[in-house]
Amino acid sequence: MSAARPAFADDLGEALAEAQRLLRRAVADRRSPWRTMQLASIAADGAPDVRTLVLRAFDSEARRLRLHTDRRSAKIAELAADPRVMLHGYDPGAKLQLRLAGEATVLTGADTRAAWLASAPQARACYAIQPAPGSVVATPPPAPLLSPGAEDHFAVLIVRYHSLDWLWLSADGHRRARFDWARGELRAQWLVP
Repeated sequence: MSAARPAFADDLGEALAEAQRLLRRAVADRRSPWRTMQLASIAADGAPDVRTLVLRAFDSEARRLRLHTDRRSAKIAELAADPRVMLHGYDPGAKLQLRLAGEATVLTGADTRAAWLASAPQARACYAIQPAPGSVVATPPPAPLLSPGAEDHFAVLIVRYHSLDWLWLSADGHRRARFDWARGELRAQWLVP
């Protein structure tokens, strides 16, 4: 076994604290592998659907992550029909995977104003794209420019997770843990990787 084994390898509390630390850091660190996470949901036809979104805020106490999206995208209807989601992230350098299961709430209109104003102008311009995301086009559209109607397309996703699955890969022995808050209280347990 390696002498430099991190504390989180054998301590459930440290494993959870490390996961939370990495997610908090990703909000401010654009180079963090946790900055972009994959959001999986159930499509209208019942098949799984997954896409990559940028992590904009993380609250470990409330177990909430905030992501932004275009309210015209297919995921909005998917989440209205079935709000269950899974967020996935992986850091190849740290060899750490996180999977967060929970429910997504879509916010639009006045509830999104603060997040819209806090977004960089180039990020806001993305919501001016025409036609709507997922539309079939003959040629790729030009890069959008920020326009007055862009804010109308902006939506905030709030994911409140009830389960966090943590997997660390190591030549000295992989580690896997699950943290569940299904009944409001934390239940932490080791799992076979």
